Amino acid sequence: MFRVIISGKFEGLTDAGREAILAAGGVAFTEAGTFTHDGSLSAFTFRCQVPAGPGDGENEAAGRAVAALDAHGQPYRILRTAVTDMRDIKIRRKGRG
Repeated sequence: MFRVIISGKFEGLTDAGREAILAAGGVAFTEAGTFTHDGSLSAFTFRCQVPAGPGDGENEAAGRAVAALDAHGQPYRILRTAVTDMRDIKIRRKGRG
């Protein structure tokens, strides 16, 4: 599983686009993606969870996250992208030696 965070700016949102972005708001990582944004709906952070196949890497995950962002149908410009491969995360439990 990959978690992808895309930071960007909306470009020319319509009133319907604003409503759609507000409806897709949230902080959870989902496959459809969720938005957090500034108060004016100009800057945004898009969080997306992407399933990982055996040979998938960060580039494939980023591409699928951009496709999920495109599916929302709003004009945007990407400023930066961060990809975390959850397969690499080690969980350390307290009290276990």
